[in-house]
Amino acid sequence: PEESMARFMGYSGVDFLGRIETFIARPLPESFHAARAAEDDRVMAAGIDAVVGAVEFIRSLDPALPKAVVSSSATRWIRRHLDHIGLAGAFGHHIYSGREHVEHGKPAPDLYLFAADKLGVAIDRCAIIEDSPVGATGAVASGGHVIGLVAATHCGPGHDERLKSIGVAAVADDFAHVARLLA
Repeated sequence: PEESMARFMGYSGVDFLGRIETFIARPLPESFHAARAAEDDRVMAAGIDAVVGAVEFIRSLDPALPKAVVSSSATRWIRRHLDHIGLAGAFGHHIYSGREHVEHGKPAPDLYLFAADKLGVAIDRCAIIEDSPVGATGAVASGGHVIGLVAATHCGPGHDERLKSIGVAAVADDFAHVARLLA
């Protein structure tokens, strides 16, 4: 799992599938697609719990503060998980997908620039919280102020150093630390 997270975390769609096929040096079998669809359905039904402190952090923000979710996942997937953790309305219509809203998803900066534009905020005035190296790469390239987050269970040993090497402005080990960095 650690190697898979390092190789594939943050990619989506054809980029994700292409990276797997390059890694295994052959096309994915049809059984992969069927198994992935079944797993996606299972996860959509069950939901994924929030990273510890995430819900409280979002709820602590001024409701008037412009904010968005930018993800490699599909908006349907993002909305389902926001609903599951009780944040369905926290971002309004500012939920953006690298596969749906821009031509080049993460690690390109396009999605961050798109979201900043939709929020009406200059990118250099945006704080971006990212946990994946792929996302951090795009976020740093966008010109935003990037905080690398290493609070989730998928962030193994050395993840903080990996994010630092990409050029994030700071690394936070939990959402309380993020709040302090933004204060």
